Amino acid sequence: MNKKNILLVSNAFYPENSPRSHRATELAKELVCQGHTVKVITHNREDVKGFCDSHGIVFKDLGKLTWPVPRIKGIGLIRLFWRVIVRFSTLLFEYPMVQLVSLVKKSLKNEKGYDLLISIAVPYPIHWGVAAAIGKVNNIAKVWVADCGDPYMGQENDTFTAPFYFGWIEKWFCRKADYVTVPTLSAIKGYYKEFHSKIKVIPQGFKFEDLELYKGKKDTSKVIFGYGGMFIPGRRDPSEFLAYLNSLDETYQFEFHIYTKTPALVQTYIEGSKGRIQLKALVKRNELLFEMSKMDFVVNFENIGTTQTPSKLIDYVMIQKPIFAVKNQELQKGMLLEFLHGDYSNAKTIENPDQYRIENIIKRFLNINN
Repeated sequence: MNKKNILLVSNAFYPENSPRSHRATELAKELVCQGHTVKVITHNREDVKGFCDSHGIVFKDLGKLTWPVPRIKGIGLIRLFWRVIVRFSTLLFEYPMVQLVSLVKKSLKNEKGYDLLISIAVPYPIHWGVAAAIGKVNNIAKVWVADCGDPYMGQENDTFTAPFYFGWIEKWFCRKADYVTVPTLSAIKGYYKEFHSKIKVIPQGFKFEDLELYKGKKDTSKVIFGYGGMFIPGRRDPSEFLAYLNSLDETYQFEFHIYTKTPALVQTYIEGSKGRIQLKALVKRNELLFEMSKMDFVVNFENIGTTQTPSKLIDYVMIQKPIFAVKNQELQKGMLLEFLHGDYSNAKTIENPDQYRIENIIKRFLNINN
């Protein structure tokens, strides 16, 4: 095997529990397992140095994010004022994450001689920092791959569109990158057409064998199903779904378990559910999937459009549970009743689950390098 010297730059990494953290962490671990030399530049968060040492990963501190994060505070008009400040400081200036540009540029100053550099976004200032560090001659790495989870200018699930001037920045970093990687074929149209020839499709990947699934007896007294992930008002919105669950009479014995960082859209439905809708404490990914492997089926609230696909679908594939999909904010009540009666004939299907194995993901990245 031709061993490679590989550099990963990511804002998110172990032990953070997020899709981009999982992306960076799984790539680094498997690349080392396959015999490559890997350095990861990320923040010096809790346990990260020990984790890297135990997995043979070279760690370099990206530096601290020191700019204060605006907080929503107060009540009434004061709270509204701070909501506007927080929202538009991010929208107009990419504050406070824009400070990553200088942190990344500084961290790459003395790095050179790598076969492959992979930068991981979101947030996109990670890519902007790499572009700022690369001069007319790229001595950092033979190939730079800018890995993207969701589009920036072409996103479809935010309430507001990014200002036009960020389009200039996106084109600037895309010109400098050798390749841009996206998780799905449909995501390509979220990027400027002039860069489509640089785009490669490489989905999220995991080590299937690392996942522990529940093997005990199933609770047959009620139907248990669940959802793990964020909610977005008017986009990935559970309101109609939860209202319909609460409208079902008590002959329907079920529990809907919700794991989310955005509980605001859920809380108003819990009291009227008589215990059938439950907001659960957040847990780490592997623990969450173990709990979900006990369930009868899982729920996916699909994004608007096709450029952004939730990575939780890969988790659902790994635990081998039927998927009930809420598409385009339209609840198919008849199908939901089928699921509650154990009929999963209309479950969402995911083609070729093996494409999400981390071993196959690594092959795709190395093929780019070759």
